[in-house]
Amino acid sequence: MNEKSPASTIAQNEIQQCSNTPGVTPNEKLQEERIMHKQPEMHEGYYVVHRSFLKSVVIVIVATLSMLVNTGNSTYVAISLPTIGKELNADPSLLQWIVSSYPLSSGCLLLVGGRLADIHGRKKAYLGGTFLLAAFTLGCGFSNNIVTLIILRGVQGIGAAATIPASLGILAHAFPPSRARSFAFAAFAAGAPVGAAFGIAIGGVLTQKTAKTWRSPFYMFTAINVLCLIGGLVSIDKDPPHPKHDRKVDWLGAFLVTAGSVMILFVLGEGESAPKKWATAYIIALLVIGVFLIGLFVWWQWFLEKAQNQRQQRNDEEGKDQERRGALEALRENLPPPLMKLSLWGRANGRFAVVMCLAFLTWSSFLAWTFWIQLYFQSYSGLTPLQTVLRIIPAFVTGLSCTAFVGAMASHTPMVVITTIGTMGTSLACILFAILNPKATYWAYEFPAMILGVLGADFVFTAGTMYIAKISLPHEQSLAGALFQTMTQLGTSAGVTISTVVFNRVTMNLGKQDDMIRGYRAAQWTCCAFGLCGALLSLVFFRGVGVPGHKKVKDLPSQQESGEVESEEKIDPEEDKEYSVEDKA
Repeated sequence: MNEKSPASTIAQNEIQQCSNTPGVTPNEKLQEERIMHKQPEMHEGYYVVHRSFLKSVVIVIVATLSMLVNTGNSTYVAISLPTIGKELNADPSLLQWIVSSYPLSSGCLLLVGGRLADIHGRKKAYLGGTFLLAAFTLGCGFSNNIVTLIILRGVQGIGAAATIPASLGILAHAFPPSRARSFAFAAFAAGAPVGAAFGIAIGGVLTQKTAKTWRSPFYMFTAINVLCLIGGLVSIDKDPPHPKHDRKVDWLGAFLVTAGSVMILFVLGEGESAPKKWATAYIIALLVIGVFLIGLFVWWQWFLEKAQNQRQQRNDEEGKDQERRGALEALRENLPPPLMKLSLWGRANGRFAVVMCLAFLTWSSFLAWTFWIQLYFQSYSGLTPLQTVLRIIPAFVTGLSCTAFVGAMASHTPMVVITTIGTMGTSLACILFAILNPKATYWAYEFPAMILGVLGADFVFTAGTMYIAKISLPHEQSLAGALFQTMTQLGTSAGVTISTVVFNRVTMNLGKQDDMIRGYRAAQWTCCAFGLCGALLSLVFFRGVGVPGHKKVKDLPSQQESGEVESEEKIDPEEDKEYSVEDKA
């Protein structure tokens, strides 16, 4: 049974409210009211904004660059780590925190950043986050000790927690369901794998070939952030008005999810290097407390959503006696909306939750694979950063090609095909590194792995973000994107941690004369397992879902004549539906 999309339902309810005026059609009445109140035109829950084609292109570019910066901020630091440790004379135990502090702070604050962007304005959130990134990325480049660098990297992550959810919301509203949205989301998705490869490449080259060594990548990424700030300032549409009654923020929920996430991610990063590894007392304590806080957060969100639904139900009842409310009802009236509605996870027959699990598994596989191939090239094969970069360049090229493919084919290729090919591609890349012969030529194992490795990140990110944007309400776009990003951050931490545990367990049993390649192979088999689980999930739950993109029927005459682009385009009615299919025996 087909169901209407949430955005369509909002528009339909708004029209029904104006349908009782005699002699005036609902659409005419809505238009008159918006003109009187100076409200922008809406269509299916989205605000319609007329802009030039060039401006639309710039919006996509700045959003994509922000995603490139987000992933590159981790990889260019990782490849520069040995040089940073040598020049700052740093304690080796602190080096990993230069890398970990950034995803730790950004991953834990994504939900809060997404909610604040939805209620206070995505353009404001984007510009504020980009400014924060530019300022503290520059500060990292001037750091003279390891502690300062770690702190500044943590503040960097706060900027990313604002820009990435806001970017997804900006794209969803700038390009509501249409073929243009498919291309916009495909370009944005390409920023993840391309940013990872770009960060490795530029980090390796600048660290090895410039006088400033490891500081040079920070200066370059500062410049990219400044370009994003300027581009966003002139191109991103003005934030639409937001209902004043819904501006409350669930700060208690924000504290619970942030504190719980910090503890869990800390444990995942430190568990293997702690004095007694996972049996260390503070590792166990933080893990238990973190899980408890996340569980408490889930209950609190359930309570807030239930209270909100009851409040709306009472407000809809006619003849309600306002004076008979008790103290409990008055208290519930002042409760904020939930930071994350639990019902969101059940959208499209639970497939929203499946997409989140798929994002977790794909990033567990892809980022862990990226982590281990860098270690293999530099630590096992003894290659320089520049030589490592040259071997990873094919992944960068493949990422760009995937963008063009998914953007063109998202309206014609079923989602199950896109996500399964992506997860299987990354799994095959892991297998190639798991069975490679170190003495074989680069073209035998490593080159095809570079071609296949980025498929999972590119395909799953594009199809997944399109899917959640379609089944989420207009005012939930940034929050839904933040959830997706949170799952990728958790997946990254889990994938690297679990594969590291496997690597350490294998290598600790090796003799002095044994080849360390066995440890690298075991780690890659672990990465492969994550990817194969994602492929199985895709095959089971996405059969019959349809295409993730949208088919544009016809350009509006005004667009053809003026060369302007609208945020809304004519859509085939059959395409504007929530992904819900009738189960067939």
